[in-house]
Amino acid sequence: MKIIFNPDANFVAKMRESLKKTGGYCPCRLERIEDNVCMCKEFRDQIADPDYEGFCHCRLYYKEK
Repeated sequence: MKIIFNPDANFVAKMRESLKKTGGYCPCRLERIEDNVCMCKEFRDQIADPDYEGFCHCRLYYKEK
């Protein structure tokens, strides 16, 4: 298993800037709750699933098998 950034460096730069503006909360989520702090709980749960391969909700990270 390997976690990597989205291969689009421009997208990653924009998302990281957005994360700074939101105080680390996923910019794709409206609620400012602990579960939405990047890496969000949804993606942490997906990481724990050995069969999951794909992007997180906001497409910043990608989990490879």
